[in-house]
Parts: sequence; C-alpha cells; structure tokens
Amino acid sequence: MNRVIVTKPFMGICGMQVCAEHGASDEEILEVCNRENLCGTEQGWCRVVREALDGYPNSVPVACEKEPNRFHFIVYC
Repeated sequence: MNRVIVTKPFMGICGMQVCAEHGASDEEILEVCNRENLCGTEQGWCRVVREALDGYPNSVPVACEKEPNRFHFIVYC
C-alpha cells in the first residue's frame, strides 16, 4: 500500500482528503496530491491540515478505520 492515497479528490471547491501513514510529511502528502489530483490553481495543493481550523472542528486528522497506523488528512489549495 502506498504511504499516501487520495481518498476523496474533492471536498467542496478547494479541499480533498488523503489517507496517509502516521509518519508522512506535509511535503510527501502534497507531492502525491499535486501529482495525482491537480487542483487547477496556480499554487496547487499547498496546505495539509494538522490542527482544527477556526470554525471547522472536524478538520483535524482522524485515525483510519481500516488501517491503524494511518490517518485521514484534509488538504487545501
């Protein structure tokens, strides 16, 4: 299994979800996102959410239900 997998290519107009191994870096996650699911903006995917965003308490990474050493992250462009 790949260390980073795109699980929901579109969450709203500027977000997506990935499933990544616990130790995956932001750079590794963003590289996969920009290679496998182009967002169409000039900067591409550029932010991995690791803490709750103001007004969006469900934006924090959550443990993957299928793989115990993986988390689901939200990525924004």
